[in-house]
Amino acid sequence: MENFIVSARKYRPQTFESVVGQKHITGTLKNAIRNNQLAQAFLFCGPRGVGKTTCARIFAKVINCQNPGENMEPCNQCESCTSFNNNASYNIHELDAASNNSVEDIRTLVDQVRIPPQVGAYKVYIIDEVHMLSQAAFNAFLKTLEEPPAYAKFILATTEKHKIIPTILSRCQIFDFKRITINDIAGHLAWVAERENISAQEEALHIIAQKADGAMRDALSIFDQLVSFSGNNITYDSVIENLNVLDYEYYFRLTDFLISGDIKNALLILNDIINNGFDGSHFLQGFGTHLRNLLVAKDPVTLPLLEESDTIAQRYKQQGATCSDFFLIESLKKQALADSGYKNSNNKRLLLELLLIESSLLSGGTASGQTANSAPAEQKKNRPEPVAAPSQASQHKPQQEAGSQPAQQSTPETTSDSGEAPVVIPEKVKKGPSGLKKRKSTISIKKEEESALERDRAERDAREELKSSAEPVDEE
Repeated sequence: MENFIVSARKYRPQTFESVVGQKHITGTLKNAIRNNQLAQAFLFCGPRGVGKTTCARIFAKVINCQNPGENMEPCNQCESCTSFNNNASYNIHELDAASNNSVEDIRTLVDQVRIPPQVGAYKVYIIDEVHMLSQAAFNAFLKTLEEPPAYAKFILATTEKHKIIPTILSRCQIFDFKRITINDIAGHLAWVAERENISAQEEALHIIAQKADGAMRDALSIFDQLVSFSGNNITYDSVIENLNVLDYEYYFRLTDFLISGDIKNALLILNDIINNGFDGSHFLQGFGTHLRNLLVAKDPVTLPLLEESDTIAQRYKQQGATCSDFFLIESLKKQALADSGYKNSNNKRLLLELLLIESSLLSGGTASGQTANSAPAEQKKNRPEPVAAPSQASQHKPQQEAGSQPAQQSTPETTSDSGEAPVVIPEKVKKGPSGLKKRKSTISIKKEEESALERDRAERDAREELKSSAEPVDEE
């Protein structure tokens, strides 16, 4: 029986051109080799499964190749290339820093660096998970890393660049690897399936790519798992069943019910999701992603941001056309609030049901012709007009003379349509706050007048007293 080799190792890239999703890295490395501008140390950092160690091996193979091609690819025929392909190269050394992280291990490495290569131009040391080195090991490595022999090249790889001390970072050329896009992963999986004579649906490969979270190694491991589960025919349903992924169909049906205001069926779909064993946080995350995709699909300019297959993207576009921006944005806000409070909620299911009910009410408001800006306008239209404040002139009217008769004030009356007795509205009730203002202003005016009279009286008395004291006294 032939030994099985996992796809991640079987289809590991052997050339720069076969590396997926890292063109900015491979292009820079090829130009450096072509121009013979090789630094003494390189630092490859990025997420897991994106090709850091793979690029380090290809780089080490190419710089030792005796007959590299015009596009800076290895020839696979010279002595250096054949020994590398057979895992028998003495010029390329790999070190796992997770298990060799002491000063003694670095000291052994420094002793090996002093020996020149026997075949090829360079001795390449690939140190994986370099952030696991101890502080003392980093310090012991500084001098050799800064001024190694001309034939020594160091390639450090790590997933946690922030844990490496700055003195190491300053001695390396840093290359940041990025996550591989969903479309690139799905395309590579389709190529692997074709090589293995396996039929796979496009939607199924996109689900695998989304589950891999930007890591090609994870995607190929999931692919092998699904081949073992479903044989040589990978379908969308088999992927959903095996990976325990919440189906697109749930969210499309749920959104249709929310748009139409059908709360009952929306709650039944939520019950079906929970009964199938899916966690509420999983549903919240998927619901938020679905609303975001609908918002993106409404505009052709932002449609490329939708990393889905053509069939699913078309469905998002169709359903997005039936949703208003107000419904999608407000539902996303409510989903974010529910997601932030889900962990501390004592009744998690009620929180999810309230989210669906509130979202359904939002769609009901927009369906009846209301928009986000129409409600305030309607309230402003129905708001009563403010009562005008009395003018300054009316507040300072002169008081009537004592002999004049005050004018009679008319009392307003209202008559009902049924012919009943008129209802008399008191003047005080009619005036409301404005009447109080008039009375207050009258009282203040009276107080001012009284104070003015008192001041005049005091001044008059003072003048008379001064005058009397100044008159001469008659002598007898």
